[in-house]
Amino acid sequence: MKDCFLIETKKYEDNRGFFFESYNKTIAEIIGVEFYQDNCSFSKKGVIRGLHYQWDKPMGKLVTVPMGKIIDTVVDIRHESPTFGKSESYELSSENNQALWVPAGFAHGFEALEDSLVIYKCSSFYNSEHEASINFLDEDLSLNICNNNVIMSDRDKKAISFKEYCKNPKF
Repeated sequence: MKDCFLIETKKYEDNRGFFFESYNKTIAEIIGVEFYQDNCSFSKKGVIRGLHYQWDKPMGKLVTVPMGKIIDTVVDIRHESPTFGKSESYELSSENNQALWVPAGFAHGFEALEDSLVIYKCSSFYNSEHEASINFLDEDLSLNICNNNVIMSDRDKKAISFKEYCKNPKF
């Protein structure tokens, strides 16, 4: 999807384990943002998080998965965008060692295909008063789910539909 893209990172493995550089300033220069905060989440297999977005001081995210495997999904929620309402999914894992840039204006979420550690480098501070979610399971979005027994927070289960978002778009 335009504006979201994968970044290849190098991983070095030996009999001790592995090492990889998940970020350096060159990445910020390529993307054209400054990062303010790092977040880390651990999700058990079958967990779905999202689709989250923040509109006041919008937050872009550089997402990496140093342990595990996820299907990371983005939905363009920029009302004037030619790809408004379109989604794209990316497999991020400790094996492929890719990072995904998700700019502001996209709702973001993921499904953990196995127990996974996910790190987000964020272009803004978290603002709980100006963030919300679109329901990952919204039938209008038709997102592919790999696990039949998904685990979601109550907040994400009660998130608005994409149709509800369209009534009052934030981007």
